[in-house]
Amino acid sequence: MGQWITLTTSKGPVAAWQAEPAGAPRGGLVVIQEVFGVTEHIRNVAEQYAAEGYLAIAPAFFDLVEPGLELPYDQAGTQRGLEIANTIGLDAAVDVVEIAARAARTATGQDKVATVGYCWGGTVALLAAQRLALPSISYYGGRNGDFLDQPLKAPVQFHFGELDPYITADIVQAQRKAWPDMEVFTYPANHAFNRDASPAVYDPASARTAFARALAFLRKHVG
Repeated sequence: MGQWITLTTSKGPVAAWQAEPAGAPRGGLVVIQEVFGVTEHIRNVAEQYAAEGYLAIAPAFFDLVEPGLELPYDQAGTQRGLEIANTIGLDAAVDVVEIAARAARTATGQDKVATVGYCWGGTVALLAAQRLALPSISYYGGRNGDFLDQPLKAPVQFHFGELDPYITADIVQAQRKAWPDMEVFTYPANHAFNRDASPAVYDPASARTAFARALAFLRKHVG
């Protein structure tokens, strides 16, 4: 099981769930939350990657506004989470990722660190590749389309649900066109298909396939 650590940022302390592998780590991984906080689901995602050999750190970005906040997976939770995410801003979120990546390098004694992010975190993961040169895995990043004109400094792997009402096929295709050398996968699933805490959208088969592809990406670019 993982444990809470504290990251020191210019805007104050940020808690982070750190999950360690049983043996020597292959490298580090920053797990970037959705708009609900570092919930049990996100902590489980970190544990899932730790079980595969990666030291995973999931920063609680919401601590910049309201420490310890975890929101429910409902309309009210979504609305509140979007408000907080907008208050934090993507620039500050990338700064937190950079600090978490530094912590992962220190903990592993290795330079190789990647990111994986979901929804809001999927776009933060994209920005981590563009601004921090971190290999990144972006699951259904809702704001990716705003950054198609920015070059990648590291590889990115993209995952989208074909039934996603928010990220339509034309938006996915635009990302294929912007970065033709990157892997862009789609699944017969909805938005947030990886979130097993939400039975209405969770798609086990798609989640398993995406996770296998994510692991292949990490083994290629991290170790």
